[in-house]
Amino acid sequence: MLRLMACRVPSFAALALVLLGVAGCSNYERPRRPAWRAQADNACIAERLIHLSRFVQPRDRDIDGPGICGLAKPFLVGALDGDRVQLDTVATLDCPMTSALDRWVAEVVQPVAQARFGQPVVQIDTMGSYSCRGMNGQMGAKISEHAFGNALDIGGFRLADGRKITVVHDWTRGDEQTQAFLRDVHAGACSSFTTVLGPGANVFHYNHIHVDLAMHGNSSTGPRRICKPLPQESAPGPRRDFLPDPPPVEEEEDIAGAEPPPVPRGLHPGPASLVAQAPEAMPAKNPPPGYLYDRSSQGYRGALAASPAKNPPPGYLYDRSSQAYQSAPPPYRSAPPPGGLVPRDSVAPEGTPHDWDSTSSIPHR
Repeated sequence: MLRLMACRVPSFAALALVLLGVAGCSNYERPRRPAWRAQADNACIAERLIHLSRFVQPRDRDIDGPGICGLAKPFLVGALDGDRVQLDTVATLDCPMTSALDRWVAEVVQPVAQARFGQPVVQIDTMGSYSCRGMNGQMGAKISEHAFGNALDIGGFRLADGRKITVVHDWTRGDEQTQAFLRDVHAGACSSFTTVLGPGANVFHYNHIHVDLAMHGNSSTGPRRICKPLPQESAPGPRRDFLPDPPPVEEEEDIAGAEPPPVPRGLHPGPASLVAQAPEAMPAKNPPPGYLYDRSSQGYRGALAASPAKNPPPGYLYDRSSQAYQSAPPPYRSAPPPGGLVPRDSVAPEGTPHDWDSTSSIPHR
């Protein structure tokens, strides 16, 4: 009897261990990707931010695992910017990353290439897209954006004439324009992506520029961005003509004190031009008794309150400023009198009314 009981004890212990194992498995939950990734994917596809072509196609199936790695809606990308810029290998990327790369190439890379080299970029050499790994390929490190198809490593560019630009060589050892090109596209990427790491960021990025759309949180100015090394001012673009440089701008006080240009002979300068040739005299605070200041002649005249008569004296005009009759000055036709000022009432257009009045009975010459 005792022997039989001894044999049954291990059997019950084994059964208990199995049940405990099953219970433990029921509490196991597989890691899930953050919800914002699926939301960004769905929004990008709904807004049609990328255009399918023979170089941009959805993958036939999702990528699920291992672990948290994968893409719900992966795309195979072999070209960017409307298929005008080829990738040296087919990259596996999500929709938001593909759209951001398209904009960066069209709005930053190509304009900079035209300014620096006078020709476009036709190919981008990549060094990695989707890969289920930790940051910088280190074991135990935080999982990389490459694990979600949300990052791309760029090793270099090829121009239309076949010239190859590499980050590992030209970032520090290229000519002035090539170094400036790499720094300009790196700086432009900092406003297109949320993470940009280039040579100098750390020892792992000495030979490529890493770009991704990781979620770093928000700030008062928008999404928080990481950009290393910090962008610096690059060299000016090359001269593409033989025109001389413009003369330096004169100091403001020199321009203000310059004399006005002379009025060409035979041209009617107009009242505004004449008045501008000399400053208008300011009326005195205490004018002579019985006199008013006349702006047209810049002088004082007797103040008369009489209204103009219906039949003025021959050769006289009524001056409203002085409320008196003044002799009518001859029409102004040549250079202004000394002082450069002419009363406004005496300024007349070139010729007489008969010369320009279409109703005149004088035949045209």
